[in-house]
Amino acid sequence: MLKYNKNNKQNARSLRKNMTDAERVVWSRIRRKQLLGVQFYRQKSIADYIVDFYAFSVKLVIEIDGSQHYEEEHRLRDKQRDKSLNKLGLHVLRYDNRMVLTQTDDVIESIVQEISKIQNIINI
Repeated sequence: MLKYNKNNKQNARSLRKNMTDAERVVWSRIRRKQLLGVQFYRQKSIADYIVDFYAFSVKLVIEIDGSQHYEEEHRLRDKQRDKSLNKLGLHVLRYDNRMVLTQTDDVIESIVQEISKIQNIINI
């Protein structure tokens, strides 16, 4: 089990109750093991972070980013966050809100492809 910052627990609950439109769209397509039988959790606390979606069985994190993530400060913070999550053995996929809302099928297909790729590596 991955360690997490217990101080994030309440914030994670709040984020689950107040998902963005883009997060709702993705959640509706990945919940209940809809993608290759993989279970996802939403707003999961991992280390010092709260990730949007996490699939334990394939060690996959999905982040849905709003427009603020284009700002230099946020991009640098996201890069460091991804690096930290990678060190924990996690794969990170990032999509922006606009892409999720306008190209939903493409986003879901790329998630399916990543899951397949990871599952093939695990099963070798």
